[in-house]
Amino acid sequence: ENKKEKMKYVFLIFFMDLLPQYAGKSLGRDDSNPKPFEDIKNEIAGYTDVAKAIIDLAVHGKAQNRSYERLAVFADTIGPRLSGSKNLDAAIKYMFSALQEDGLENVHLEPVKIPHWERGEEFAMMLEPRNHSIAILGLGSSVPTPPEGITAEVIVVASFDELHKRAQEAIGKIVVYNEPFISYGETVRYRSQGAVEAAKVGAVASLIRSIASFSIHSPHTGWQSYHPDVPRIPTACISVEDAEMMSRMSLRGAKIVVHLKMGAKTYPDSPSFNTVAEVVGSKYPEQV
Repeated sequence: ENKKEKMKYVFLIFFMDLLPQYAGKSLGRDDSNPKPFEDIKNEIAGYTDVAKAIIDLAVHGKAQNRSYERLAVFADTIGPRLSGSKNLDAAIKYMFSALQEDGLENVHLEPVKIPHWERGEEFAMMLEPRNHSIAILGLGSSVPTPPEGITAEVIVVASFDELHKRAQEAIGKIVVYNEPFISYGETVRYRSQGAVEAAKVGAVASLIRSIASFSIHSPHTGWQSYHPDVPRIPTACISVEDAEMMSRMSLRGAKIVVHLKMGAKTYPDSPSFNTVAEVVGSKYPEQV
């Protein structure tokens, strides 16, 4: 029972950062009896000692490294869990059981339809100025290349502005984005919008420098979005190292030719579930 109470307090700590956006609003299950923000703030402040005890338990006590160990088991056992994949099904079953075993309440699954896209076999090879295997990972929802692949000259740009200024040069080419990493939130637009912007100027494919501050020749992928009125072109991420190398080659005036082959497939939306669990308060069970 003591453990259960501590779990309830953990959730209060997590929600502290969210409170400013709910100022003056009810946190109940309905809109009756709204609780003033100051009252909520004072109530949470009263849990300072409890919060410190939980932090000490997690950092120095019996729960030390427990989160890391649980994450390791989950990642090792399930692996990547792409939308619509069997791994995702396994992850949902795993978490459903884990949440029940941990004693959370109202653990249930909510049916939902989700996108089902598979990356398939893919590779990229630089043919000029030399043979070089380029590490790629197709971006989520990318269309495939034709079965024979795409072989085209590369244009390297550092920004959307540069792409637009050099629009005539991009026609029929593969656009390589070597955008500088500023922050994930700001730089990720090159991944989400890169294919669309490249297609607008007539490119045949786009390769995006991984949205990461650090790389060990490791592409970092994620979802991207097409626009209904813009042609869909194949798109993948490449490592920071390869993006930088092609940028250097381009600045020296070298002609870069790349062969790209992607076997991505998009299927109808698949049935899946939202996995939901709750920690019901003992004093105010009607509040979320």
